[in-house]
Amino acid sequence: MSIQQHPVSVNILGKEYKIICAENEQEDLIASAQQLDHQMREIRLSGKVAGAERVAVLAALNLSVELQQSKQNSPPDSSSLGEHLNKLYLKIETALKTV
Repeated sequence: MSIQQHPVSVNILGKEYKIICAENEQEDLIASAQQLDHQMREIRLSGKVAGAERVAVLAALNLSVELQQSKQNSPPDSSSLGEHLNKLYLKIETALKTV
């Protein structure tokens, strides 16, 4: 049985992105997009970084550091959580390529 894939619309810095994902991952994708949007807005509001591309790179780097730290601090039996975080990271990375 195949997993149903559906387009999900997310808004990041006022731009809409349609991303195809599995139905059971839509909530996580939306939450991740909201987290990314928040991170990018915080960076942009700091006034230290100009340009959406640079803001996106810094936000992605910040989120990657958080992901890496959570991997290092996770208990050994939480491999499914690590896999889930990796999937989210790849989706964020894919979305950022279009910014």
